[in-house]
Amino acid sequence: MTVTPAPIDGVFVIDPRRFDDERGYFLETFHDERYLDHGVADVFVQDNHSRSVARVLRGLHFRRRHPQAQLVTVIRGRIFDVVVDLRAASPTFGGWFGVELSDTGPRQLYMTAGLAHGFCVLSEWADVHYKASRRYDPADAAGVRWDDPDIGIAWPLASPIVTRRDAEYPRLRDLPPDALPHL
Repeated sequence: MTVTPAPIDGVFVIDPRRFDDERGYFLETFHDERYLDHGVADVFVQDNHSRSVARVLRGLHFRRRHPQAQLVTVIRGRIFDVVVDLRAASPTFGGWFGVELSDTGPRQLYMTAGLAHGFCVLSEWADVHYKASRRYDPADAAGVRWDDPDIGIAWPLASPIVTRRDAEYPRLRDLPPDALPHL
């Protein structure tokens, strides 16, 4: 597998090795020792799977009191996956990184704790699987606006389908320091 660090510390683009033959292919999406060798030391405690239709944009989500690391894999379809650095002491605070993930890559995105995460669907639909280092707690869920002009994410589609909750998240500049992820 190939692991490429992103411009935000603690974010990696991972290209796992894929074995193709006349039957299809085999892909190992996680192996604790191999990922540890590349700096992914998290213990993942929950796996999640979402299905979204074309033009859906989910995010930007994060956890306040118990930030979680994630490893994202697209099982079917194509997405533009984004992370935003919300670690107050980070030199890239407020910066973002995006990468296209698809089932034909294959490619994964690993993000350390303390980042906001979101994606938009570029195909007819997409199945997204992600491993999380903390269990979901709705009382700890938070977000920042997907279209915050101060962050300036270059989403590759116009007029996405966004839930009311995601559309009403505050801008990053309006989040008080105690509302950011506690690391």
